[in-house]
Amino acid sequence: MAVPVICTTLLIEKSPQALPLGAACIATAIKNWPGLKDNVKVQLKAFTIEDDDFKMLDDTDKRAAFIAEKIWEIAKGRESSEGLIVCFSCFVWNVEILRWAAALLKAKGAVTIAGGPEITAHPSFYKDFDYTVSGEGEITVPLLIMQILNKSNKSNKVIISQSPDLALVHSPYLDGIIDPAEYEGALWELARGCPYKCSYCYESKGAKTVRLFPMERIKAELELFSKKKVPQVFVLDPTYNINKKRALELLRLIREKTPDTFYYFEARAELIDRELAREFTKIPCALQIGLQSANDEVLKLVNRPCDRKKFLKGISILNEEGVTFGLDLIFGLPGETFGSFRDGLDFALSLYPNNLEVFCLSVLPGTDLYDRAEGLGLIWEKDPPYHVIKNGKFSVEDMKKAEKLANACSVFYNDGRAVPWFNSVCRVLRIKGSKLFEIFYDKKLAGNSDLENCCEHFKIEKVQLDFLKGLFAERKLDRYYRAAEDIVKFYGAISRTTDTGKSETITLNYNAEYVASDYASDIKWFAENLKPQPCRIQTFKNRGEVDFRFVKK
Repeated sequence: MAVPVICTTLLIEKSPQALPLGAACIATAIKNWPGLKDNVKVQLKAFTIEDDDFKMLDDTDKRAAFIAEKIWEIAKGRESSEGLIVCFSCFVWNVEILRWAAALLKAKGAVTIAGGPEITAHPSFYKDFDYTVSGEGEITVPLLIMQILNKSNKSNKVIISQSPDLALVHSPYLDGIIDPAEYEGALWELARGCPYKCSYCYESKGAKTVRLFPMERIKAELELFSKKKVPQVFVLDPTYNINKKRALELLRLIREKTPDTFYYFEARAELIDRELAREFTKIPCALQIGLQSANDEVLKLVNRPCDRKKFLKGISILNEEGVTFGLDLIFGLPGETFGSFRDGLDFALSLYPNNLEVFCLSVLPGTDLYDRAEGLGLIWEKDPPYHVIKNGKFSVEDMKKAEKLANACSVFYNDGRAVPWFNSVCRVLRIKGSKLFEIFYDKKLAGNSDLENCCEHFKIEKVQLDFLKGLFAERKLDRYYRAAEDIVKFYGAISRTTDTGKSETITLNYNAEYVASDYASDIKWFAENLKPQPCRIQTFKNRGEVDFRFVKK
């Protein structure tokens, strides 16, 4: 009788960004291992915190018990789980629940194996699992399961993996272990490894090499994405454009095979040139770029040097060519002060990113930063998610203030889709972006969980306009507000129609042709030189492009 092997994990949500790729890779490896094919029955089971049954459970013990119970049911409802092997994929956000679930399963006789980034960081720490596997598991886990079945592994509980030849690694998508259509998208591996060694990243102790998946596999996966009409794909390469020739080849292949799929890439701005940027414009895509800090000395401390001149040139090319990109910023880095963090925030906003993701630094076990953290003056949480509490120059109060700015940026700038008008509004108000976020947090966001968790842009826009109207009045700049209001409303309607395809009708104070023009980039000039011409317009989508037309009142 085949031994049941269940590969499992706990996801924050069910989405393309949170599908269980790691657990699926292990399940696929086990399924295709020559010595296991006829001896085990492998299944993938992912749990999600957002599931209705899961949301009702309010503590770690209950959630762990729920996972253990469901796994028992999958193993044919046995009273005992003896003979069952469970492989857990562990991350910062789920390891505490999964370790307790493993303890419950062990008590019933199951054998438990844990892997993933959190286990790789310090594999000997987690005693609740029978075995912990550090590193890539496509070779190690099947071999370990064979040893368990043969009862030949009795002492080695912590196993350091060897990196597999990627030409021999099976694809969980092509193998049918995981269906990207179920998650409305895919996480996609084109390579493993990173050429950089940023101290805060798990790759900081890596070999500083990049291993590539074969083009045959990549083409086959693209064919599958095309067949299933996968709407979006998140490319996992830490630096997609490290190899320009391959990056260009893949972009052209993507355009040929899946022209309607939206892709997300992580890229390095210093490596962007005109040819590459133009190729990005030929597919639906967005780039995410790690700025992390605008302070060169801080970046040196975390082994992430940045050539400012090349960085700005790359960003300038992206803006000129019309490539959608976002930036990442971290607060709490060693050597950073609250003042330099705010400077970095304002610098990032000046570059017109489509989104600006602001994170608290995590001191992840297994990273170079973890080894040097005390010497760098960092104080951090010793349990997941390992957030920095303070550093020598960044007090606890400063960390709280930075978190408020991060939340305000998320709601006002990102969710509020403010990029087309944000800098123009700041200029006419004579205010820095970080200061605007500070005031917005105090006036609108503090204690307002409904707004913080709001997903409806139209509702956020109403709050933005009410806030801006008050701010213009406080600064005795009321005469410019109507122009600013038009710009916010116009681009808000355009963005919503872009998202949904649904037409919207709005009323403006000024002629919409002027609102949509470069004149609107200078709100003061706009209001002082153009006469109000109230109009009513309707947005519409035609052949993938969004436009507007005038309608009678």
